[in-house]
Amino acid sequence: VQLQASGGGLVQAGGSLRLSCATSGITFEIYVMAWFRQAPGKEREFEAAISRGGISTDYADSVRGRFSVSRDNAKNTVYLQMNSLSPEDTAVYHCAADRRTRGVSTDRKDYNYWGQGTQVTVSS
Repeated sequence: VQLQASGGGLVQAGGSLRLSCATSGITFEIYVMAWFRQAPGKEREFEAAISRGGISTDYADSVRGRFSVSRDNAKNTVYLQMNSLSPEDTAVYHCAADRRTRGVSTDRKDYNYWGQGTQVTVSS
């Protein structure tokens, strides 16, 4: 199983980035997919999740209205569009997969597989 996150980088405050997470080794369409982030010295925190069919989404309050999660089941890939970035968004962003049959979870303990992460740095 591989979850390969990409698309991170250095961006100025107010800018945008689009993260991608390409998966292999799992039946992608039966997994809830999510993005978490971890800043230095902090715990890994939930940011966004999307249900298996892409109908339901959930966001952390800190990113709601600025970030948008989507998925392409034909490409086995989940995306995170991040707009209006601020220095507080600086972190390593990880994608994760959860084999649940209903809804989405914000609890990292529910996620079975994790990607290695991609660094996002927002300068002021």
